[in-house]
Order: sequence, then C-alpha cells, then structure tokens
Amino acid sequence: MTKKPFIINNNNFNWGKKTYLMGILNITPDSFSDGGEFNTLDRALTQGKMMVKNGADILDIGGQSTRPGSISISLEEELNRVIPIIKALRKDLTIPISIDTTRAIVAEKAIQAGANIVNDISAGIFDQNMLSTVAKFNVPYILMHIKGTPETMQNLTEYKDLIGEIYQFFEERIELAKIAGIDKTNIIIDPGIGFAKTYPQNIEVLQKLSIFQTLNVPILVGASRKSFIGHFLNKNNPKERIWGTASACCGAIAGGADILRVHDLPEMYDVCRVADQIWRNS
Repeated sequence: MTKKPFIINNNNFNWGKKTYLMGILNITPDSFSDGGEFNTLDRALTQGKMMVKNGADILDIGGQSTRPGSISISLEEELNRVIPIIKALRKDLTIPISIDTTRAIVAEKAIQAGANIVNDISAGIFDQNMLSTVAKFNVPYILMHIKGTPETMQNLTEYKDLIGEIYQFFEERIELAKIAGIDKTNIIIDPGIGFAKTYPQNIEVLQKLSIFQTLNVPILVGASRKSFIGHFLNKNNPKERIWGTASACCGAIAGGADILRVHDLPEMYDVCRVADQIWRNS
C-alpha cells in the first residue's frame, strides 16, 4: 500500500518521493548537543530561519530536554520556552512547525500558537490526555518508541526481540491512537534511536528499519549527533559527529525513512539529495 500524502499548512509531503528534513530547534539550556545556544527569542528565531534557508521542511521546537538522565521541568517553564518562539516563527514562515512535547496542555497551546504537528517521545504514555488532544485538533502525530522515561531509559535496554517488541509497541500505540480518534493517515512513527537502546541496538534498528514499512505509515528517524555515533567514532563532542550522522542518515534512507530529524541542515540536505538519487529513483 502507498502511504497517503500529507498536506501540512499548505506544504505537500509525498512519502517515498524524497526524504524530508526536520530541523531541531531546542529552546533549552541542557540539551545534549546544543543546550543553551538558542534559548533566547532572537537567537531561536534567527536559527529557525537559517534552518529553513538551508533546507528544513519542518521545524521541531522543544523546550524540555530528553537526553539520557534529564529531569522533567515544570509545565510553566516549558510553555514559557516554546510558545513565544512558535508565535514568532509563525508570523514569518509558512513551513510546518512541530512541537516536541509529552504534555497535552503544551501541545494544545502550541497548536493554538501556530504549530502544525505534535512530536511526542512517549507516544501518549506520559500524559493520558495527549491522544484525545491530538484527535481534537486533527493534526499529524509523531509517536516514538521508548521504555521508561529519559531519566530511567538507559537502564531499560533488555529485549528478547528488539525489532519485534518495537513493532508490537507501534501496533498497540497506533491502535490506541485510532480508538482515541486520531486518523491513521495522521500518524508518523519514530523507532527512538538512543531511547532505551544500547549502541549495538541502535545499529540494529537502522539495519532493520525496512521492517517497519509494513505498518504503512511514514517513518521518522532521529539519529543526529547521538552518542552511539560518538561511541563508534570515539568522538565525545556531539558537534564532531556530523559525518557519522551523515552515514546514519544514509542508512535510514536506504531502509525507507521518510523524515530525518537533524541539527546540521546544510550537510544533511546534500546527503539526502544524493541518497535519494540512489535509493528513491530506482
């Protein structure tokens, strides 16, 4: 079956025709790679516009770090971080904006401020109101595989069948989303690279990514600058992992990823355009 195209804020997403890029804009002081760089309105707005200029198809705005070991911030703090930048970006840009949050209230306020997509690392598990909120607004919903929370997830990496358990998780969460009123044609899945997975397990997810194609929904992969890349390259500084990220992105595209969530837009834009010629033009 062909994945149904999305139209988001008058932007067309024809899955399988090209790889789409989601630019990461963390409005946080403590994200693993760029914490503190864009946590003022002016700097965030400038960075967002630069990402669009450099090829981003979606901007993903997050106010809560989800790096391993991170502790949840207050609802008020998260809202204060993300809502002003979403409003400012929406005034100047027509590109789809995604709100990266696990809280239904933040999702609702963000959509009202101009966001078009909800990106939830918990797949609706952390907040029982998330699925109904997404259904109410009828927006695309990215649900990610995770075990535990960002604070505990790296102690929860035991699997009997890694790919099979992730696949079952998606089947269950997609069904619950549909019961809550979310149309399956609005669902995007993310296998959760770096979330409750060891370095070899992240590689296995990328090697077997094509298995998730049978769920017949778009697939997002977020491998950008992550620690498993640093492990294999012996690079502790996330900003030195650009070309390792490029390799992971190529692997994801070969496996059928539809969206790549990335920090380094100019480089990954070039990577995707060439990789698309190899794997999407056959």
